[in-house]
Amino acid sequence: MNASVKKGILGLALVIPSFLILFFVVIVPIVYAIRESLIDENGSGFGLANYIRLFTEPTMRKNIIYTLNVTIVSTLLSLVISYSLAVYLRFGHGWVVKWINRLYFIPMFVPGVIATYGLITMYGNHGWLSRLLLLIGIDTFPQIIYDYNGLVLANLWFNIPFATMLLSSALAAVPNSVIESARDAGANIGQLFFRFVLPLSYKTMWVAITFIFMGVIGSFTAPFLIGANSPQVLGVAMQQVFSNYQETHTASAMAVLMFLLCSVMGYFYIRTMGKEG
Repeated sequence: MNASVKKGILGLALVIPSFLILFFVVIVPIVYAIRESLIDENGSGFGLANYIRLFTEPTMRKNIIYTLNVTIVSTLLSLVISYSLAVYLRFGHGWVVKWINRLYFIPMFVPGVIATYGLITMYGNHGWLSRLLLLIGIDTFPQIIYDYNGLVLANLWFNIPFATMLLSSALAAVPNSVIESARDAGANIGQLFFRFVLPLSYKTMWVAITFIFMGVIGSFTAPFLIGANSPQVLGVAMQQVFSNYQETHTASAMAVLMFLLCSVMGYFYIRTMGKEG
């Protein structure tokens, strides 16, 4: 047996454990969920009845629209805020920048349940913020918790630090010489950003968008604790359908739909990376 064959067998032996884990943990559950989603709840065989129900039943349709709304808005706001913060940290100076650099990633180490209850304590109708406003004579407080606004706020808390960390790493690789040369050539702030900073961090921006989108659309803890009772995001609605109503096939259809939505986002990410390559 020659050396090339030995290397091939060794490489295959190293890959097989990872492939088996991927196969049994990811691929098999996906195939099983697809199969379950095609079984009619009435036991009449295979078909698309569960998927038709998702888009024809008013409650289900509202849940899908609500989930997409929360996901898109949360993703865009997280991206804009984190990108602005990363640019400020990269090109700013002073003690404020130093302190933000030390503190912005702290939410990443706070468990989701604790952070969610912290938001309830701070922004609830009888929380700390409403009590402080009451001391200065403001007795009306907008509905934040158990509402759309609270859910978006929670998504910002969970995703801005991670996206800022990714984008800061990308912006740190932007050479100072490029920025200084562009300034010497008379480029303004807008030209510096759109012609130099954005193209050099474009790939990382798509990574951040992909992770934020998938994290928000599949979230459960925050929507379950501070989300509205109706409509609900798909993660919470799927749990309710599965646990309370025992409609496993409909829940499987909802899971497959969430997987397809994430796959669409993954497709655009892979396509963008492929074009760049």
